[in-house]
Amino acid sequence: MPDPDATAIPVLLPDDPAREALIRRTLATPAASRLGLSLTAAAPGAVEIALAHDRANRTEGDVIHGGVIATLADIAGVATAISGVRDLPSGGGTGSIAISYLRPAVACDLLARGTLLRGGGRQSVVRVSISAPDDTLVAEAQVTVSLR
Repeated sequence: MPDPDATAIPVLLPDDPAREALIRRTLATPAASRLGLSLTAAAPGAVEIALAHDRANRTEGDVIHGGVIATLADIAGVATAISGVRDLPSGGGTGSIAISYLRPAVACDLLARGTLLRGGGRQSVVRVSISAPDDTLVAEAQVTVSLR
């Protein structure tokens, strides 16, 4: 019988629990935890991470700060690289990130969709598209991740 006190966390990669655990650990880092990021989907070479709206992430008026959006893109890029690498890494990090802000994100939740463009080995290149709830594209990023 299931434990009624256990928090139900959906398993997204049932064939690879170690990989999913490493992706979730990436989202448990202090920066990701502070932002309240949550993993909403994962498959080999593709990850979705949600950022719930929080007034603390705003800059002028109701606009979400670009640094918050860049952090979301960075973390989604690393998680996507982990999802597509052949062998689970013991560490690594972002080598570079280029982001284009396409329109302001105004007082809304955001969803980052990472897609592995090249990877499998020590270095991966990931495209991260960040959208508002109505699927309006807010930003596009390319993240290069080095894993070891």
